[in-house]
Amino acid sequence: MANVGIMGAGSWGTALALLLHSNGHQVTVWSISEEEVKMLSEEREHKSKLPGVPIPEDMAFTSDMEETVKGKDFIVMAVPSPFTRNTARGMSPYVTDGQIIVDVAKGIEESTLMTLSQQIEQEIPNADVAVLSGPSHAEEVGRGLPTAVVIGAKTKKTAEYLQEAFMNQVFRVYISPDRLGMELGGSLKNVIALAAGIADGMGYGDNTKAALITRGIAEIAQLGVKMGGAIESFTGLTGIGDLIVTCASVHSRNRKAGYLMGQGKSMQEAMDEVKMVVEGVYSTKAAVKLGKMHDVPLPIVSKVNDVLFAGKDPKEAVNELMLRDSKAEHLAMPWKEE
Repeated sequence: MANVGIMGAGSWGTALALLLHSNGHQVTVWSISEEEVKMLSEEREHKSKLPGVPIPEDMAFTSDMEETVKGKDFIVMAVPSPFTRNTARGMSPYVTDGQIIVDVAKGIEESTLMTLSQQIEQEIPNADVAVLSGPSHAEEVGRGLPTAVVIGAKTKKTAEYLQEAFMNQVFRVYISPDRLGMELGGSLKNVIALAAGIADGMGYGDNTKAALITRGIAEIAQLGVKMGGAIESFTGLTGIGDLIVTCASVHSRNRKAGYLMGQGKSMQEAMDEVKMVVEGVYSTKAAVKLGKMHDVPLPIVSKVNDVLFAGKDPKEAVNELMLRDSKAEHLAMPWKEE
């Protein structure tokens, strides 16, 4: 049995806390909000984010960061991506050498273009930072529905330790050494999910969504491999798997925000209605910058950026995507000589 600290009491942090508790671990969950701590401690249910899912009486909630971090066998970092750096900075004094931190959020910092694990390592250089990613909506994990994810770590020893801690009969865990590829896939798929949602909101069909998913993973993989990620990460659970679920699911906040924008709402109106952090919005500008930096064309990502931040009409953006210069689907496939 491990003693685990969970940083973040949102839907994902709470769902993973329940999972780890069901595996026999002792769990303490931190929230920055005293009001949220009080609600969870007294009502034993996260009614706004995981309604109908009971929370065990012996799961502790606190707003004391030191209590959550100090002496724990590993820490789960489940705060929304825009708050990862500041949370890591606050945790830093309490983290001991080699203490494991598992980041489970997804995003890229616009100002530095760092992944979340890179941000954590910069703020807490003595930590052993791992990542957990894959197609895994909190609403389903919290209810115990079968799910498969990947844990990436610097060493196989850490990956296997975490694999054993998280895995059970409804939560299958694979391991990988490719943290970078996993994080890029998990972050950039949120941008494509915004595009899929916009298309749904405009009344487009399954053909459109299939095209966005397929061409979207092509963009993500091309950039990710250029940056040093492994192609297997983009063809597996942390790439195409995560992209499919985020583009198609009713639980996806990115798809929902896109859907609302496709119906004519502004980015801010859509984010306000979703009432949770729409991480794709924060990753879009960073993705555009990475594409330019590595000389990789990202047509879908670029059009999403235009819709979000340049006031482009979504229908015009779709028309521009469809009417781009004609090309082969896979440039690496040669023609036979006639």
